[in-house]
Amino acid sequence: MTATDPIHGEGKGPDRIFRDALAEGRFLIQRSRSSGRCYFFPRLVEPGTGATDLEWIEASGEGTVYATTVVRNRPEKGGDHNVCMVDLKEGCRMMSTVVDIAPADVKIGMAVRARIDTLNGEPAVVFVPAGQ
Repeated sequence: MTATDPIHGEGKGPDRIFRDALAEGRFLIQRSRSSGRCYFFPRLVEPGTGATDLEWIEASGEGTVYATTVVRNRPEKGGDHNVCMVDLKEGCRMMSTVVDIAPADVKIGMAVRARIDTLNGEPAVVFVPAGQ
């Protein structure tokens, strides 16, 4: 994949670049060319250093649940759902949800893989158990 200018991004900000990629079925994260560290959420500069050498890379989609909770809702409001923090293989962490299993069955340390779904009418990264 060709790196995209993280600041100018063809006239788009980092969040728009990320969301446009999701709409195309691609899950992108950013990596600093100088430090090699990866980051999520999309941003203009590297935290701590202020470096502007961030490039876009395709995420492997592999991860591990770092933290999880069940949000309780009435059935007419969509029922319970999971909110979790996932450590991506590339080294960054992101907030998402694990789907296709009961919210209470999501466990810390569980291997997961990313999938792009539509949530509230927008493409979003969700996770499923790695074995599915």
